[in-house]
Amino acid sequence: MQKKVLVVDDEQSIVTLLQYNLEQAGYKVTTAMDGETGRNLALEGEFDFIVLDLMLPRLDGIEVCKQLRQQKVLTPILMLTAKDDEFDKILGLELGADDYMTKPFSPREVVARIKAILRRTEVQNHVQLANNESEDTDHLAIKDLAIYPDHYEAFYKGELLELTPKEFELLVHLGKHKGKVLTRDQLLSAVWNYDFAGDTRIVDVHISHLRDKIEPNTKKPV
Repeated sequence: MQKKVLVVDDEQSIVTLLQYNLEQAGYKVTTAMDGETGRNLALEGEFDFIVLDLMLPRLDGIEVCKQLRQQKVLTPILMLTAKDDEFDKILGLELGADDYMTKPFSPREVVARIKAILRRTEVQNHVQLANNESEDTDHLAIKDLAIYPDHYEAFYKGELLELTPKEFELLVHLGKHKGKVLTRDQLLSAVWNYDFAGDTRIVDVHISHLRDKIEPNTKKPV
């Protein structure tokens, strides 16, 4: 079945470039030129992927991402940022974006990144479906933390944790490898499923957020 991608960007040249390359790669593309329209399309339609610019009229990309995650729209989101939007990049990841790319970028790299994230998502969905069908109730227990991979839930001291999809995936991976030292590159490869050519702060951001949610003292994590 043809995958559907929503591209939200207010620069017509970028929209045209991405639409052409994505359609050449076999995707069905829907476009929006402002954040409000993009948000509405994402809420109303069933997309397999969203490419979302940060600087948008009517509703910026940060707010679009935030509202979609609040509405339980778990569609993978790739955010597009300018090189100097450091704060916005980090905030976007914290709010549930799966990845980001800085402008200018190669259209081929965008397509490759989308394919990698979709492959990971499909594998996870198949595993979760198989687990649900087998009624597997296994969970990970680490001190006050309980993780239920099959149900996509985690509890700390009996309280349900509010985690973004990426935070949950990272927590599960860490839980399955408790007691082991894992490098940033290992986490990036396992959770994001590709080799990241730039810095690895995407991992640091998610680790920091997990610590905020499960550590009594984030400066002395246990």
